[in-house]
Amino acid sequence: MELYLNATSPYARVARIVLLEKGLADTVTLRWCDPWADDDGLLAVNPVGRIPALVTDDGTTLSESLLIAHYLDTLGGGEPVLPAARLGQTLHLAGLGQGLTDAAFTTIIARKHQGAEADASVLGQRRWRAIQRTLDRLEREVDARPIPAAVTLGEITVAVALDYLTFRLPEVDWPKERPQLTAWHARITEGESFRQTRFA
Repeated sequence: MELYLNATSPYARVARIVLLEKGLADTVTLRWCDPWADDDGLLAVNPVGRIPALVTDDGTTLSESLLIAHYLDTLGGGEPVLPAARLGQTLHLAGLGQGLTDAAFTTIIARKHQGAEADASVLGQRRWRAIQRTLDRLEREVDARPIPAAVTLGEITVAVALDYLTFRLPEVDWPKERPQLTAWHARITEGESFRQTRFA
């Protein structure tokens, strides 16, 4: 299999963490690319030009990190990242993490192309409120969640979103006044799969 990715994409990092958690890293060739440069290799497998993109052994291309994670979960060993017994809870958390990532990523792209006025726009303000509301919801929810023996896609997606905020939007300062979320994040990200895939 081949995984098209770069080192700063939160979506690609989710896929890489799942690869490691499922013991599949040795079965996949990493194809590092720049999706903003209309990379020929990436466009050949994914005309949308987005990462991650996973080319399976039969030549099928899968895109979107959560869909890739679902596919990898069916192939690898170890505990499932989408456990049937906690599927609703896992997908709920994954949805919060994905939404948080989307709001942060879109903020970065808007700033890149529109400048400082992007934050002051109606959409910019809406994204900022969404980030704050989601962080506050997570602060209320994660303390009640036991830390699993193996991380699920929900934990992975939220933890990567929080790391991405620190990496790209440090002014959000999400740990401030969120002690439960800060402690939860520290426990979730102590695993090897998170250490190997840190943003760079």
